[in-house]
Amino acid sequence: MKAFQFRETAGMTGLILRNDLEKPAPGHDEVLVRVRATSLNFRDYIVTHGEYPVGMKPDVIPLSDGAGDVVEVGKNVKTLGVGDRVAGCFFPDWISGPLTQEVFMRSLGGPIDGMLAEYVALPERAAIPFPPHLSYEEAATLPNAGVTAWHALVEAGRIQAGNTVLLLGTGGVCLFALQFAKLHSAIVIQTSSSDDKLERAKAMGADHLINYRNTPDWDQEVLRLTGGRGADIVIEVGGAQTLERSLKAVRFGGIVTLIGLVSGFGKIDPLPLMQRSISMHGINVGSADMFRAMNRAIDASRLRPVISRTFTFEHATYAYAHQQAGHFGKTVITV
Repeated sequence: MKAFQFRETAGMTGLILRNDLEKPAPGHDEVLVRVRATSLNFRDYIVTHGEYPVGMKPDVIPLSDGAGDVVEVGKNVKTLGVGDRVAGCFFPDWISGPLTQEVFMRSLGGPIDGMLAEYVALPERAAIPFPPHLSYEEAATLPNAGVTAWHALVEAGRIQAGNTVLLLGTGGVCLFALQFAKLHSAIVIQTSSSDDKLERAKAMGADHLINYRNTPDWDQEVLRLTGGRGADIVIEVGGAQTLERSLKAVRFGGIVTLIGLVSGFGKIDPLPLMQRSISMHGINVGSADMFRAMNRAIDASRLRPVISRTFTFEHATYAYAHQQAGHFGKTVITV
């Protein structure tokens, strides 16, 4: 079968297209999926540079996110059949409950092989049927960015109608968070360095827009927009360069969901957490149960993910470059 592998982790030169790999055979509790589409996340950039914190499998098949058709089932599989359309779980072993170290050490496209291949064998528990109105390309955007946004807003944030949600940027997670926040009748404050992206977010329902290049003290603008109260929930994807302002922009007793470290690591003053009873919740994608709950909401609302551009399998390296350029919406590769 065809698949991409990383022969080294020093950048994109290590991404190699193989045409001679053996098609996997599903185990007794597994299904074989003919992959139709995959999508990229910031995490995949970290993997290409050998910076993933739990290490990588040698010659790993990259990408955590993908969707396709079940073409073969193991003898113990009960809930899935040939022809079912499914997406894979980022953490194949996380079904429900809290994240454990054992689960964290096994994720697709890093410690174990991922989805940038023609065929992938997945545990039955980790192959999730997706809403029928979605295309394979749309479904391929769900496992990481979609589930992460759902976890942050619904599971951890306990979002309620009328809450104010602050979204830092217009990346994949934040666009899903915008859509999920509006499903819950929340007020959304969206930030970006691009007026064009902010206008597109406004068209999706964002209530207030902040260009953080023009307004570097964006935390003060959030306070102004909320009458001095602050946001109920902050979707924090920046890391060291944004977290301090996020802690100033959230309300007394509010929650900051820490998702990404796009701006890198650093030291943060913990005093606001104590003084203002702020909760900070680390988010690592989510469980299969969260995936299924999110899918029910997507199905009921007919929500569609935002796709920036789709590339063919042979042009996967171009997809990586497009992803790094920071476009509005998800980058997808068809298989």
